[in-house]
Amino acid sequence: MKLHDALDELLKTFKQLRDPKDGCPWDREQDFKSIASCSVEEAYEVADAIEREDYDSLKSELGDLLFQIIFHSKMAEENKLFTLEEVISELNDKLIRRHPHIFDKQQVNTAEESLLVWEDIKAKERSEKKYSSLMDDVPKNLPGLTRAKKLQKRAARVGFDWKDKQKVFIKLEEEINELRLENKNNSIEGISEELGDVMFTLVNLCRHYDIEPEDIIRRSNLKFETRFRKMETSSKNQGKKMEELTLNELEDLWKSVK
Repeated sequence: MKLHDALDELLKTFKQLRDPKDGCPWDREQDFKSIASCSVEEAYEVADAIEREDYDSLKSELGDLLFQIIFHSKMAEENKLFTLEEVISELNDKLIRRHPHIFDKQQVNTAEESLLVWEDIKAKERSEKKYSSLMDDVPKNLPGLTRAKKLQKRAARVGFDWKDKQKVFIKLEEEINELRLENKNNSIEGISEELGDVMFTLVNLCRHYDIEPEDIIRRSNLKFETRFRKMETSSKNQGKKMEELTLNELEDLWKSVK
């Protein structure tokens, strides 16, 4: 089936789902806000399939994510806000505008230079929208680590950034010392605040190493989960229940399955 035929069939299916008389009750009741969390969930499921290198799942999850785009676009059309065609057209215009080294005469030689061109054009577009702050259009619903990185990148644009990674390490040590002090004072509020500062600084360190913080925490989660599952299997094979083991026995089990 050709692309435009497949898209036409999908749009017909969606139209039937939203039909006021014969459509699905759940689909008919949805609005932008009610399915926003579904859109985020589908994006995470795409990322998960990529992380697992499960490309059959990736095909399916990309379809689910595409459906979310169509869902939002067609609801906008119902409310006379914009159309799916306008969404696609605006995306195409944006890609051409932000790649002058491909569609115009600007020269770049590396991926890093391409990214700088992209970011410079984005900055110009933001300035035309007359935001009062560099931070204004950083989405508030982003995952915390991702949003922290974006906020730091915006601040770096005006020079509010360390050039030397060692200074980030010094800042991290400073924040950890402040956390220790709050722990000594037994202040839950202070501990919470300082833990946040430690995490924010760790994101800054990731940024200076060009490491995506969400990626590495996902990998650490997977590493812990995989190893813990091995602990469960080992304990079961030994005829033992993990909840009945002492902490020292659990630590020995953890080391044995490394």
